[in-house]
Amino acid sequence: MAWFRSLLKPSSTFKPRTPVPTLPSLYSSFSLFSTGSAAAAAEAPPRLPPLPESPAVVKYSGLEPTRGNEKPRVVVLGTGWAGCRLIKEIDTKTYDVVCVSPRNHMVFTPLLASTCVGTLEFRSVAEPIVRIQPAISREPGSFFFLANCTGLDTDQHEVLCETVTEGAQALEPWKFKISYDKLVIACGAQARTFGIHGVAENAIFLREVHHAQEIRKKLLLNLMLSDVPGVTEEEKRRLLHCVVVGGGPTGVEFSGELSDFIMRDVRRKYAHVKDYIHVTLIEASEILSSFDDRLRHYATKQLVKSGVHLVRGIVKDVQPEKLILTDGAEVPYGLLVWSTGVGASPFVKSIDLPKSPGGRQVLQFSLNVTMIGVDEWLRVPGVEDVFAIGDCSGFLESTGKPVLPTLAQVAERQGKYLARLLNQIGKQGGGRAKKAKDMELGDPFVYRHLGSMATIGRYKALVDLRQSKEARGLSLAGFGSWFIWRSAYLTRVISWRNRFYVAVNWLTTLIFGRDLTRI
Repeated sequence: MAWFRSLLKPSSTFKPRTPVPTLPSLYSSFSLFSTGSAAAAAEAPPRLPPLPESPAVVKYSGLEPTRGNEKPRVVVLGTGWAGCRLIKEIDTKTYDVVCVSPRNHMVFTPLLASTCVGTLEFRSVAEPIVRIQPAISREPGSFFFLANCTGLDTDQHEVLCETVTEGAQALEPWKFKISYDKLVIACGAQARTFGIHGVAENAIFLREVHHAQEIRKKLLLNLMLSDVPGVTEEEKRRLLHCVVVGGGPTGVEFSGELSDFIMRDVRRKYAHVKDYIHVTLIEASEILSSFDDRLRHYATKQLVKSGVHLVRGIVKDVQPEKLILTDGAEVPYGLLVWSTGVGASPFVKSIDLPKSPGGRQVLQFSLNVTMIGVDEWLRVPGVEDVFAIGDCSGFLESTGKPVLPTLAQVAERQGKYLARLLNQIGKQGGGRAKKAKDMELGDPFVYRHLGSMATIGRYKALVDLRQSKEARGLSLAGFGSWFIWRSAYLTRVISWRNRFYVAVNWLTTLIFGRDLTRI
């Protein structure tokens, strides 16, 4: 990370890093792996004693405040729908853009369920940040940092970050700070478990590409293990029982994809266990509660016809091989996928910013979540130059605006609106820190729902074009809706490269079936 340290300028204190060994030390270390004779080894240069740990304090580095001859800096936390749309639309002739996120890509979440069963390849739903905004890799003042934001100092206009490390042999995390002129918090939310025991340890969520990879590996592993001689009938049924908790669009789409995978691929290629594998969908109330009643009944009928067992119940406890409902029923499982909505991340909870309570009530579980409060222009009140968009934000009660759903289309349109607002501020000379306090911002953000879509397997889908649950509007179901669903999402994939990948994957699956390779 020498390039990283040379890039950043010293400012405050940080934990000392391990000294880099000198060339003789490296040479003597490599001599241990020599394939020559003992005499040759004896001629090797003598080992030098290890360098002592330096007691000196290493400076806490970072990006300093921008100077007069530099462009104002917009720091974006997160690479979800909101953050990526803002990064794409921001005027890089006016601003330098610095993006901080633990992933270097955006996930096209509507198609994520298809990757779990091999309908699509994982790379087809991941869009690199440098392709979304090429200036990040081209402009001298724009960067992407693979890191988590750990703190926020709004008085000094600084964010504190820590690099992402993985694996036992990974480097010690490097901490740094970034000064900003404008800060956009778009770090999203995390899967909501309602504090139920065992969910985090035993269930798999479906929000990231690595979640889909884990689901796919687990599913194929259970298929192969169930075919091993000596496995009891009861154990086979448990291994091949796939349980999905949550009857929203994500849970229903995954259940539909899974049932389609079982009927079209598993029963043909795993004939020995085809009668053991089945899917159960558990929902506390109605599945697809935001959809039209007619569409909801149609989805229920088609899922049951596809072999999905629908259970209305509430999970009380999750154990390694079974979950327990509040009525005492026990449901053994081999694969458990949890999709019950989202809640605030630890970072959002920890920062000292105005919060906006919002949500809805489902039976005895409160879905009220604490989000970062924003006004009509997506600013955080009382904090200068800080904005929040996406699932981590919500309108303050003082605005009188309703709670917005945690949907991709909401986040994307917030990102587009805020990019235009920041471009306007920059062109009017308010791009610098503390320069836009009394500036006229124009029209506030207004969200208009464009409708909802969901696939339910077997070349069928639902399309609900009503602006709200109570409004009138067009609603479709069946093969025609499935064609609309695929066409709409194919055009919404960000790059032509990934559109080509998706189209080819769909065609390959149609002709040859899904790939069952466990990699």
